[in-house]
Amino acid sequence: MTDLYAVMGNPIHHSKSPQIHTQFAEQSKQDLVYSAMLVPVDGFKNAVTNFFKGKGQGLNITVPFKEEAFKLADQLTERAQTAQAVNTLMLQEDGSILGDNTDGAGLVGDLTLNNQVNLKGKRILVIGAGGAVRGILHPFLKQGPESITIANRTFEKAQVLAENFNEFGPIEAAEFDQLNTPFDVIINGTSASLSGDIPPISTDVIGADTVVYDMMYAKQPTNFLVWAQLNGAKKAIDGLGMLVGQAAVSFELWRGQRPDSGIVLDAMRKQLQAL
Repeated sequence: MTDLYAVMGNPIHHSKSPQIHTQFAEQSKQDLVYSAMLVPVDGFKNAVTNFFKGKGQGLNITVPFKEEAFKLADQLTERAQTAQAVNTLMLQEDGSILGDNTDGAGLVGDLTLNNQVNLKGKRILVIGAGGAVRGILHPFLKQGPESITIANRTFEKAQVLAENFNEFGPIEAAEFDQLNTPFDVIINGTSASLSGDIPPISTDVIGADTVVYDMMYAKQPTNFLVWAQLNGAKKAIDGLGMLVGQAAVSFELWRGQRPDSGIVLDAMRKQLQAL
């Protein structure tokens, strides 16, 4: 029997998840169908309930429903619990729903496996304090960095986030104007790139060996990555690998088989360049 999977969000037309998971299924010879579902902003709970009452086995969740999915899940993985947000739901044998957050694992995997960036003992700057950043902090801290610094336009939000995660490792908040020394790794976890904006940080944060990562992606490098390269960053990486990576972690949770995300990432990159 063909199992059903889907991604739920609003909007959802832009989602690449159906293409990614369809390639994973073909690669691993899994009998499943994965679709994108536009869900009314006030209809998430009903949509999830109806999906799992049918042949639905698993869901990916995107904006604006990740926090609602967190509250809806019957059980949570450690990374979902710490993130306070869920991007993956799975129907378990007893009928209960497990919630997970695979965003951080996807980003860590893209950096460490696809780009050979070692995070252990490194000074990491994370820009932003929203849900996207909340999902990556615990997986990053588990890599054993020297420190993580969070900077955000609203400093109080960065402070709260640092306090929430300081039990897991060395993490602090900083004002933008306090950032005046180079970091080993810089993560842009804001959506500023979508509007072409660049966070208000000094070029002093970039050194000769700095790796800069933007969680957004586009056909051309984002303005943030262009800025980083112009100011001497060693490597500038967009978020397409994170997208494919988090999907691979979800797929493994659902199907018990880890797909080769590298092959799919190459295919998605070629498709993006052809647009």
